[in-house]
Amino acid sequence: MDYRLLGRSGLKVSSLSIGTATFGGDGLWGDTNVKEAQRQIDLCLDHGVNLIDTANVYSGSVSETIIGEALTDGRRDRLLIATKVRFPRGKGPNDRGLSRWHIIREAEASLKRMKTDVIDLYQVHEWDGQTPLEETLEALDTLVRSGKVRYIGCSNYSAWHLMKALATSNERNYQRFVSQQIHYTLHSREAEFELIPAGLDQGVSVLVWSPLAGGWLSGKYTRNSKPSDGRQVRGFKEPPIYDPEHLWKIVDVVNEVAGAHGVSGAQVSLAWLLSKPIVASVIVGGRNIGQFEDNLKAAELQLTAEELGRLDAVSQPNLPYPYWHQSFTAQDRMGEADLALPRPYLDK
Repeated sequence: MDYRLLGRSGLKVSSLSIGTATFGGDGLWGDTNVKEAQRQIDLCLDHGVNLIDTANVYSGSVSETIIGEALTDGRRDRLLIATKVRFPRGKGPNDRGLSRWHIIREAEASLKRMKTDVIDLYQVHEWDGQTPLEETLEALDTLVRSGKVRYIGCSNYSAWHLMKALATSNERNYQRFVSQQIHYTLHSREAEFELIPAGLDQGVSVLVWSPLAGGWLSGKYTRNSKPSDGRQVRGFKEPPIYDPEHLWKIVDVVNEVAGAHGVSGAQVSLAWLLSKPIVASVIVGGRNIGQFEDNLKAAELQLTAEELGRLDAVSQPNLPYPYWHQSFTAQDRMGEADLALPRPYLDK
């Protein structure tokens, strides 16, 4: 396992981290209980994982409760805890969003559920366009200065949301986001248009959620062997599949590379993400210990430049405006952040 700095901070996180959407639940995501959670956590600790990620809405907050029960016998001292706030936690008008009232209340509730004195990384789970950004960031800054939170991050922001937040923090001397938790996979590379260049320029690392695209990039499913059960066929829409043929072309190459190494397609998809310098950690989960064990092996898989090139080529999206125009006319004055997106297209 390697450890990467989280944004413009001195905090190092493991390149793979523990996802806990399966903790608790009704079977759609998973139904991991406390005992199984401890087994999965111990396995990850043995592999050098030092970050566990959850949210106050996972399984109706049961995920946080299970973490609180599972992190005994010194486990808490070996793990950084990340959780999130934004989505509804009740039926009242203030039981959602990123108001100071909701953020402070939910942070204190998360601390109690997880039986800890501090949240290592507190993330806003989604944008809130009705609450002044100054109010949201002041509340997060207050939590850091009070010692209840150590670092802050965002999730599912657009690039202009991210830049506005960073500018506000800079102007008012509030804590800055050190990370952005986003969906980024071989199948979904839209983040490369704006979010990743912004992160490179501003020192905001990437944490990746659902790195196997809800299982579509695990290698288990192909155009000739599609899922017959599970969330993929139960109306779950994350991520949306607009072009099935494009997905299957990617899976074909993933499985060819996996076959050459004698590993699962999941490990190849995860290793591709780990090759990206902007990615601080890839959040992996599993319905059972076997899936966790397989995913963790991705940290040891070294893909060749040729294999990475094949994966890049088959998954490469069309270059949108203004980037295709910049690739034609601005090559002589591009910086590293500018090149993050168009570099592979420049010679075409």
